[in-house]
Amino acid sequence: MATPAVRLFRRLEGLFCVYKPPGVHWKLVRDTIETKLLKGLDALPSLPLPEQTRFLTPPGGDTQTPKGLLAVCVPVLSKHPLVTGPEFQHLRVGVGHRLDTFSSGVMVLGVGNGNRALNDLYNMKVTRDYTLEGEFGTATDDFSHVGRVVERSTYDHITQDKLERVLAMLQGANQKALLTYANVDMRSQEAYEMAVQGFLGPEGKSPPILTGLRCIRFQPPNFTLEVQCLNETQKYLRKVVHEIGLELRSTAVCKGVRRTRDGAFTLQDALNRHQWTPADVTRAVRQYHAARKNRLSSRSKTVMTNTRSNQEDHRTREVHSSEGT
Repeated sequence: MATPAVRLFRRLEGLFCVYKPPGVHWKLVRDTIETKLLKGLDALPSLPLPEQTRFLTPPGGDTQTPKGLLAVCVPVLSKHPLVTGPEFQHLRVGVGHRLDTFSSGVMVLGVGNGNRALNDLYNMKVTRDYTLEGEFGTATDDFSHVGRVVERSTYDHITQDKLERVLAMLQGANQKALLTYANVDMRSQEAYEMAVQGFLGPEGKSPPILTGLRCIRFQPPNFTLEVQCLNETQKYLRKVVHEIGLELRSTAVCKGVRRTRDGAFTLQDALNRHQWTPADVTRAVRQYHAARKNRLSSRSKTVMTNTRSNQEDHRTREVHSSEGT
């Protein structure tokens, strides 16, 4: 018979995401969640202790004859939690695409069997969304606003139109790189179906690729960019802000990197630090399983619809060709 702690652990197995605050290492976030989940599991009541029959001698009884012994049921103290220790002493929480110390946002974690699903998440060609906070006029050695200043420059000549042109140029170069590393003929039916289903991406390892780039706020010297990317690092994203400043004949530093989406996980799904409890994690894992089932169902319907449409188009072409002959 499974204990309440084991039943709760089975409900915890899966993927969920949390909001990592800036200035905190990802290992500290993971260790904090592991500790809270362990405390929640071990705080649940355990099963009643098993009992065993013992033959005791009553006061004044005769120990030489069986009739002089008294049969009683006593608990097996060797199974007591104070003897065996907590039922769960180790709990592995895996981390998906990590965030460095100065970045914040969505970070996907896995518990139990969910750690195997993290490997599938790595292999999937899913994009991640970020918002980058930039500031013109300064360049640093690590491209962030807390680095050592190496150059200062003017930025009065920068307009939003000029910024948009630079962003369009960068996005065009990255789209060309995406097609190069996709390793598929862009004129084939396979490439079309992969693009429709969202599977078009670099085959294997590739340099960081920006699939989308736009400015959502422009208030010089400050500006905010929205980025969709693959195989990126947060340092690379800071370098992108630096290179944008150079393209505009100025300088720029990155003041903040925040991940807003990692595959199917968004900010709305992320648990804040007050929700890193077994109950909230269980609810998040259950929502993930339900959403995944819905995505698989809708994806299979889309594939069936596309297949049926292709078959009908093929029949139509055959009919037209037979009528022409």
